[in-house]
Amino acid sequence: MKKPVLPLVQPGTISRECSPTETDALVTLWLETYGKDKDGVNAKAYMWHVFSANRYPSLTGSDAMAEYKAQVAAEYVVLSNDRKTAFTTDLLPIASFLSDWYVFPKNLAWTMAFTHEDGWLGPYFARHPQYPQLNEENLARVRKHAEAAAARQKGWR
Repeated sequence: MKKPVLPLVQPGTISRECSPTETDALVTLWLETYGKDKDGVNAKAYMWHVFSANRYPSLTGSDAMAEYKAQVAAEYVVLSNDRKTAFTTDLLPIASFLSDWYVFPKNLAWTMAFTHEDGWLGPYFARHPQYPQLNEENLARVRKHAEAAAARQKGWR
């Protein structure tokens, strides 16, 4: 009997897998945004160490999860800590087969870091320094997607 294959994320559907080049670019962008002060915290092993070492302001535990669940975006990027896997999904993921993973909108307005140390260290939620402006962009994209979906339901293309 075959073991069931666990989904990479729940809920949601993977809309696109990123190439290795795209994944590398996402890692670089994430570190440029949230990991500027990463020296001495072994962010090479776990990028979320920037949060656990207080090198970037973040919420942790249930406060982080509550703030994360309040976020919306047209799509979500999921990045594995091993820096080999990245993809986009349509719904805000709250569980994954990955052990250490990051979720953020394409513009990195915010990020959520899920850790294998959940309950002891993490999860962590952090905002981009330009969060208000970037979040407004995300809300505008969500409205645009909703309008397009409504138009498609009416038979428009």
